[in-house]
Amino acid sequence: MANVATHPNDIALSAAEIAALALSLAHLGAGPQAATARRALHTLLDIEVHDDVVAATLATLTAPLDAATADRARVVAAAITEHRVVRLCYGDAAANVTIREVEPVTCLVHRDHWYLVGWCRMRRAVRAFRFDRILAVESTGLPARPRRAERYLPFQRRAVAA
Repeated sequence: MANVATHPNDIALSAAEIAALALSLAHLGAGPQAATARRALHTLLDIEVHDDVVAATLATLTAPLDAATADRARVVAAAITEHRVVRLCYGDAAANVTIREVEPVTCLVHRDHWYLVGWCRMRRAVRAFRFDRILAVESTGLPARPRRAERYLPFQRRAVAA
């Protein structure tokens, strides 16, 4: 087996693929395997950045999560994989706390925050929940409707019809 793998410079990952890779790495902790995996992701995403938002997002993608957030990420990742509804105890920006059932679709990073993106049954709409505002999360065991992540990703440029 070769010690070095090379890849063409024209690899293109979708936002959903990057989010899935980053979430998979995020809850690994700070051990040597996790550090190596984060370096690999950082190398894969190594682009010349002239945009502060992109730079902050890439830094957050490749930084380890604290233990409590990593635990919540594990529950969310399993629910996404298993297409299961999660119950969130969520505090919004105004410190209002609600209990919500969410059909998780994907996770993403924007600037310096991780988000769970999913169908909120309470609001009957797609919502993005900041991980640092999720106070608790548990799987309900209820099946969630499979949804294509690309249709639920905020912060993306949309093609404008001419």
